[in-house]
Amino acid sequence: MVARARRGLSALALERRRAAWLFLLPMVVALLLVAGWPLARTIWLSFTDARLDDLAPPAFVGLLNYAFLAEDPEWWGAVRNTLVFAIVSVAIETVLGIVIALALDARMRGRGLMRAAMLVPWAIPTVVSAQMWGWMLHDQVGVVNEALLGLGLIAEPLAFTADPDLALWAVVAVDVWKTTPFMALLTLAALQLLPGELYEAAEIDGLGPVGRFFRITLPLIRPALMVAIIFRTLDALRVFDLMYVLTGGSAATASMSVYARRHLVEFQDVGYGSAAATGLFLVIAAATVLLVTLGRVRLGAGEPGR
Repeated sequence: MVARARRGLSALALERRRAAWLFLLPMVVALLLVAGWPLARTIWLSFTDARLDDLAPPAFVGLLNYAFLAEDPEWWGAVRNTLVFAIVSVAIETVLGIVIALALDARMRGRGLMRAAMLVPWAIPTVVSAQMWGWMLHDQVGVVNEALLGLGLIAEPLAFTADPDLALWAVVAVDVWKTTPFMALLTLAALQLLPGELYEAAEIDGLGPVGRFFRITLPLIRPALMVAIIFRTLDALRVFDLMYVLTGGSAATASMSVYARRHLVEFQDVGYGSAAATGLFLVIAAATVLLVTLGRVRLGAGEPGR
C-alpha cells in the first residue's frame, strides 16, 4: 500500500511538472523570440565586419573585434566607470533604503503620506529626472551651486557634470536620489511580513534595538534584500540614459552601454559595436552568477540557497 501511495504521488508530481512546463512553454517561446534571437544575432555579428554604411554581406573575422576591444583604453575606461557606478550606487541605495524602510515601518502619524512621497523620485522617468538634475547642477544657473555658495561651502561654482573629477559622482548622486525608493519599497515589504512575537520575545530577553536589528531583522529580510540588490545591480550595469543625458556620454562617465551605442550608431560599426554589447552581456552574466552564488539566493523563490 505504501508503495502504491508513493507511485501515486510520483505520478501526480510528474503530471504537475508536465502541466507546469505546458503553461511555461508560451513564455519560453516568447522569450526566445524577443530576447534569445536578438542576443544570438548580436553575438554572431560581433564575429563579422558588418557596417551600417556598407550593403555588402558581412564577412567573418573571428575574434578580431574582441582583440581590438581588449586593446582599446576607452573600453576599459567604460568598464571601470560602469563597475564603479554600480558598486557605489547600489551600496549607498541599499543602506539608505534600509534606513528609510525602518523609519517608514514605525507606527507614526503621516506614515502613509510619507510612503507615497517616497515613491515620487522613482516614478519620474529617468530621462526627465536626469535633465532636471542637469539644470540643477549647472555651474551658472544651477540651484545646487547657489545653495553651496550661500552656505560658504565652495568659493566658486562647480561644473558638476562637465568636470571629469566630479561628473561620475554627480551621476551616482542622481541615481541614488532616483532609485533609493526602489530599495526602500522592497525592504519595507519584507519588514511588513516579520512576526511581531519575535521582537516581543527579544525585548523581554533584554535585547536592544541594535541587537534586534542585526540578530532578527537583517537575517529575516536578507532573502528579499539580496533579490533587490541583484536586480538593482543588473539595472546599474546596463545604465545608459542617465549618463547620456547628464554628461552627453563623455569619456569620464561613459558606461559600456554608451560605448556600445557610440560604435553601433554614431560610427555605424555594427561588428565592433556588437562585440562591445556582447562584452556588456558577459559582464552582467558574470555579476549575476557572482551575486547569486555569494547570496545563496534562489531568484525564483527568493529563499536562501541550501
